[in-house]
Amino acid sequence: MPSVRASRHAWVMTETTPDGGTPHRAQATGSHEHGHQHEGAQQTGLNLHEDADNAVDMWDGMYRERAKIWSGNPNPQLVAEVAGLKPGKALDLGSGEGGDAIWLAQQGWTVTALDVSAVALERAAAHAAQTDHADRITWQQQDLTEWEPEPVFDLVSAQFLHSPLLPWRDSASKAAAAVAPGGTLLIVGHHPHGLPAWSHHHESGMFFTPEQLAGELRLDRAPWFVEVLTDRARTIEGPNGESGTTLDTVLRATKRA
Repeated sequence: MPSVRASRHAWVMTETTPDGGTPHRAQATGSHEHGHQHEGAQQTGLNLHEDADNAVDMWDGMYRERAKIWSGNPNPQLVAEVAGLKPGKALDLGSGEGGDAIWLAQQGWTVTALDVSAVALERAAAHAAQTDHADRITWQQQDLTEWEPEPVFDLVSAQFLHSPLLPWRDSASKAAAAVAPGGTLLIVGHHPHGLPAWSHHHESGMFFTPEQLAGELRLDRAPWFVEVLTDRARTIEGPNGESGTTLDTVLRATKRA
């Protein structure tokens, strides 16, 4: 597997549903993936190994419980916000089993995909190998608490990058710091007041509103220009097949050259 680096102590939550549009993927079949697929772990009944010694153990353990956790589809907000952009160098933070990274590569992007779980990255690389675009993706095992970003990416995507070990303010700041002049920052997360009834995370403090995110990143000043700052409701399926609604916080901003 190319460019895999050892890492510790940071885990990420991402998600993607079979129809490509539901964070909180809670289907018992484990049909979600990076982007809108990680908070779904609690809802699918997967064991997140919260007593593990470090993030690698926790997430590797979760992925080993099933041959497939996520759907493999790209996150819907990623597709909605990136489809019209000119391809360049993209960074996918918390890449999971590779759904978003593979979709970006299919759109012509050269992708660096980071995740803390070696198991997830191995699966992602295997999935990519079944496409014609594997050579466009570099997979890296990385602990985001230790990772030092460089402003070299035309697109930085952080889809549902929620963790009790990595405050969202830190992950958002690092994502922003990786955007090159003229590039795009896309952050999508769960809105703290828009989680479905079955969620285990209502009081977690891991989620953020659009206003909180923009304020933390100081997007009201140079070099940033905010293109999208909103929340969007989506219909999702719960762990027992029930229908529910979730609210996504969506931020897309351009870093002026």
